[in-house]
Amino acid sequence: MTKIKAANIEEELSRLKMLNGRTKNTPAAESAAAFVKLAPFDTGGVFTGSFSGDSPWERHRAGDELVHILKGEADLTILTKDGPEVLKMKAGMLTVVAKGLWHRFHAPNGVTVLTATPQPTDHSTAELPSN
Repeated sequence: MTKIKAANIEEELSRLKMLNGRTKNTPAAESAAAFVKLAPFDTGGVFTGSFSGDSPWERHRAGDELVHILKGEADLTILTKDGPEVLKMKAGMLTVVAKGLWHRFHAPNGVTVLTATPQPTDHSTAELPSN
């Protein structure tokens, strides 16, 4: 039988250490330690975590990703067929990154995100990744 539970986001965040100065070359294990999976969801999960700096490019070929900014702000760059689009995201805002599109965060002053992220996730440290 599947156990149904509710996640306390603030409590889970209090157990994590903010990842300061994230770069596209931050080791995966160090980045992973700043995030927690709150619940399974579809092919992936619902995650939360906090960081400052820049994430590597990522994409999700199995589905769309929901991104919600809980605290702080970040520029979310999404590579579309028409070129890069930058969304200026602040606390309380959300967007959906379409399946297969490369995207990354720039959060110099820090951000706390909540995502519904399909797996697997591809990562790239290229200036502009290609499909």
